[in-house]
Amino acid sequence: MESYKTIEGTASAEYEEKKSRFIGQVAHVETEDEAVAFLNGIRAANPQARHNVYAYELRAGNRVRYSDDGEPARTSGMPTLEVIQHAELKDVICVTTRYFGGTLLGTGGLVRAYTKAAQDAFAAARVVTFAECVDLTVSVGYSLYDQLSHWLSDQGIQVLSTDFAGDVAVEVRVLATEAAAVQAAITELTHATAEILASDPSYQPLASA
Repeated sequence: MESYKTIEGTASAEYEEKKSRFIGQVAHVETEDEAVAFLNGIRAANPQARHNVYAYELRAGNRVRYSDDGEPARTSGMPTLEVIQHAELKDVICVTTRYFGGTLLGTGGLVRAYTKAAQDAFAAARVVTFAECVDLTVSVGYSLYDQLSHWLSDQGIQVLSTDFAGDVAVEVRVLATEAAAVQAAITELTHATAEILASDPSYQPLASA
């Protein structure tokens, strides 16, 4: 399985155009049932809304779905899906709720409004990359902790936790393909005094900038 980008949890953003309110809401989902449940929850929470346009893309079965939900064809659902695909995201859904403001926006106006609502909602989300990773627990003496901490920061290595006990135990996450090289570098940096425990490789999130 190759690495892929997704979002953590949920996020939302609101956009107004000619008194029409566009509320974009996005979520991490892994199954069609989860996507439908998220959509139905938004519909239930917005019974007076004119439209609840949606699009989602799932890794399982390469499932892709979108709906204009009563808007003119290809003015809303497809632009929402294109935002997802342009950002190269998987296992996500975006639902944009529209409260009609009384002024027709036209085909081009709708495309722009739904595109912006989706873009703003995803911009509010935290993007992560899932890849095959190894978590390393590195135990060092206090005298070496600052040096190790600076090195990890310089290398852009994700620190999961730090435990100050008898020694300092720092848990980090690295790509599985880089784990051996990172262990070797830490061993050299600490003059072979660090104790390093490695997890089995598994698909885990890596924070994206």
